[in-house]
Amino acid sequence: MILISPIKTEKAINKIEYENTLTFEVQKDSTKKQISDEFEKLFSVKVLNVKTLITPDGKKHAHIRLSKEYKADDVATKLKMIA
Repeated sequence: MILISPIKTEKAINKIEYENTLTFEVQKDSTKKQISDEFEKLFSVKVLNVKTLITPDGKKHAHIRLSKEYKADDVATKLKMIA
């Protein structure tokens, strides 16, 4: 399992609403392609792009942007991130 957990900070919630992007903590050795493939398989959506970063505490976060025909807030609702 590459996706570890969704990030639920205020900044991450704003990305859902304004950028159609979800933020997840992922395994540190995973590639953008692996992240995209797993996310598409799990949630039946099309990923537009993936941006990754390593946080100062050594964790890897992925910003997963969905294509326009899918809504990030629908996925967030399934994950119970937003009401």
